[in-house]
Amino acid sequence: MRRPPYLSLLGVGMSGALVLGAAPAASAAPPATPTTPGIVVSDGMTQPVFSLDDAIEERVYVQTSLDTDHDGSPDRIAIDISRPRETATGFKVPVIFEHSPYRKDVWEDVPYPSVLVDELPQNGLADRSRQRSADVGVQRATAKANLPGSWDDYYVPRGYAVVLGQSIGTGDSDGCPTTGDQAETLGTKAVIDWLNGRARGYDANGAPVNADWTTGAVGMIGASYNGTLPNQVATTGVKGLKTIVPVAAISSWYDYYRANGLVVAPGTYQGEDADVLAMFTGGRARSEGRCADEFAEITEEQDRVTGDYTKFWADRDYLDARKVEASVFVVHGLNDWNVKTEHFAGWWDELTKNRVPRKLWLHQGGHGGPGSTASVTLPNGQTWTYKQTENRWFDYWLWNIRNGIMDEPTAVLQRENRIYTTYRNWPDPGAREVALKLAATSAGQPGTLTTGRQPSRNVEQSFVDEGRTIHPDALVADPDAASANRLAYLSPALAADVRFSGRPEMRLRMAIGNKPDANLTVYLVDYGPAGSTAAPFVVTRGWMDPQNRKGPSRTEPVRQGKLYDYRWTLEPKDYVFPAGHRIGVVVFSSDQEYTLLPFGGTELRVAPNDSELRLPVVGGRGVLGF
Repeated sequence: MRRPPYLSLLGVGMSGALVLGAAPAASAAPPATPTTPGIVVSDGMTQPVFSLDDAIEERVYVQTSLDTDHDGSPDRIAIDISRPRETATGFKVPVIFEHSPYRKDVWEDVPYPSVLVDELPQNGLADRSRQRSADVGVQRATAKANLPGSWDDYYVPRGYAVVLGQSIGTGDSDGCPTTGDQAETLGTKAVIDWLNGRARGYDANGAPVNADWTTGAVGMIGASYNGTLPNQVATTGVKGLKTIVPVAAISSWYDYYRANGLVVAPGTYQGEDADVLAMFTGGRARSEGRCADEFAEITEEQDRVTGDYTKFWADRDYLDARKVEASVFVVHGLNDWNVKTEHFAGWWDELTKNRVPRKLWLHQGGHGGPGSTASVTLPNGQTWTYKQTENRWFDYWLWNIRNGIMDEPTAVLQRENRIYTTYRNWPDPGAREVALKLAATSAGQPGTLTTGRQPSRNVEQSFVDEGRTIHPDALVADPDAASANRLAYLSPALAADVRFSGRPEMRLRMAIGNKPDANLTVYLVDYGPAGSTAAPFVVTRGWMDPQNRKGPSRTEPVRQGKLYDYRWTLEPKDYVFPAGHRIGVVVFSSDQEYTLLPFGGTELRVAPNDSELRLPVVGGRGVLGF
């Protein structure tokens, strides 16, 4: 296991608290007050002993090796610093660094492309004569939250410097934003290099500025895009970055804007893509001025026609932890449909594979963190809030406080009853893949899910895509009734609670009857007992482009009317189906919330006897009872 370096001497302070950074007392009796600056530690956490009102605040412009706006000058990154006054007299502190593209001057009403299309654009790949131009509309974007707020109020009094950066091409920084590529990564890295004496920094007058007040130990934190930037720079292995806390963070921009070959939007931002986000963060002046050519290039290379995984997306993929030297505290909402759960799960898999020191906190909320007061009781009886856990994490990795946090359970997970519990890892090591086989005895009636034999009669079932006009809520509702626009398969009522942990995998045998391609959507749904009036709960979702059945990097035409076997994973989840409820699988085509929406009428045909959902059930098949 990687360990943080020893940074300072350890002394004894008031009331048995530890003072780090102060010289040890000469006698056994503790002094009334420390004679030199030092942090105070109680219960394994730094305490607020430094004055925020007296903090030193400064603006620095860090020079990079980049020229993203091609003006012939190196881009500089604007950062704002708050640090204890004591750092002016030789007291050195670690840094908590949040970098963001959302600090100022975003383009609030950036135009979005319309998702209402005559035909799916990839249909023209099979027959160019059928291609028709799509309408272009404008959707008003709402400002994305710069979560979780101010860091200096909390951490400066506890003996940290706080650095708030403005990502390359945004706010007061130079250049053009590039939505997640290497330039953005290196722009972030330059700040850490400056904090460690490897890059140049200047004040507003052009005078050189050095970071001689810091130990060079840096921890990054942030939510959403602000949490993605720590993932990015950690993959470089930059020296000085000791830990990161990515909250609701992206690990692959392909998985943010695409899914298995389909153009799929982040939740509540239908129509957004990498170019729209670049224009939003860069602001209108950059978008219509010096960065217009850069953004046009993003529009072309992101490819909203095939949806394929290309070099453009590979350059924005961080799922490689081989160089990661920082520890990682991953935080994510299990119901986050903006930065979907594959982002934390894929990153977690990489961290595990490369034995990176790590911790995981999953909550039942959506996009963002769990809230400072969320609390968990550990097996040893200690109770910690999320904010205390974050504090202790930074103290361990940046101040070298041996507070036992790395000896605690690896995963903290909020259950459906909103109570937090702990697990030794995630996904649960006790999960076993169970095949829930689709079955049907009638071409027109809802089918069933079974772990046993399917009916001997080989029935096929069909439906017609009308997702442009029918919302998914309507398609999921009333699963015991037949629908011309979706197929539903339900388990018997569960005899006991059933928990699954990990990625469900859909295996569907299907044909497209009258078009070159179609959207393909599957929802996993928690239904109450038969006759229940309770609204169904969508547990997880998954999408696929049938033309990408051999992989996200490869578009291959489908033959109309021919049955093909499709496999793809739904978004990862950890969920308990309560006893008495039924597990449901709903198959349909276009999804108003996420996919492009062509005119209706596409015909799809499914062979249930050759289809199944593979569910990672904790305890295996015997738990299901059917």
